[in-house]
Amino acid sequence: MKNIASGKILVLCCLFLALVALPLSARAADAVKFGAIDVQKVLNESEAGKKAKSDLEGLIKSRQSSIDEKGKNIEKLKSDMEKQASVLSADARKSKEDELEKALREYQRVVQDSQAEIKKKESELTDTILREIRELIEKTAEVEGYTLVIEKGMVLYSSKGIDITESILKKYDALKKSKK
Repeated sequence: MKNIASGKILVLCCLFLALVALPLSARAADAVKFGAIDVQKVLNESEAGKKAKSDLEGLIKSRQSSIDEKGKNIEKLKSDMEKQASVLSADARKSKEDELEKALREYQRVVQDSQAEIKKKESELTDTILREIRELIEKTAEVEGYTLVIEKGMVLYSSKGIDITESILKKYDALKKSKK
């Protein structure tokens, strides 16, 4: 009997606290300010993002030319081997096959090294820009009184009024210009 009575008292106390806290939470909700940002858009459309993309494309082109050169060398070796197949001795054919295998391994190594280098460079450039954007978002949120800023890509719907992407993009470009 005591357990039932104390259980009822506990439920009533919880209900009372909820009713008292409800008006407080309603007033607090009025002061809440939300923001949503498309970080990927800022990354792609900012001057720093465009420069990073351009730098990365330059690196890709330079690596691709080296890869293409190795590929042409392999094609030439294959062609030479096919043309000379009937006149080559077994030892000479074995030597040409070994040379071709070596060239193929070198080609594969260059491709893998290039891919790794490009991936590393992309990661470095992107991480730096994203870190700077996040710092800017935090500062902006504190100064402008945002309670919560969320990534737009994670949200199914948000009002256009809470989108701060363009504001952050402009501030980020201005920040990068002022640092130069």
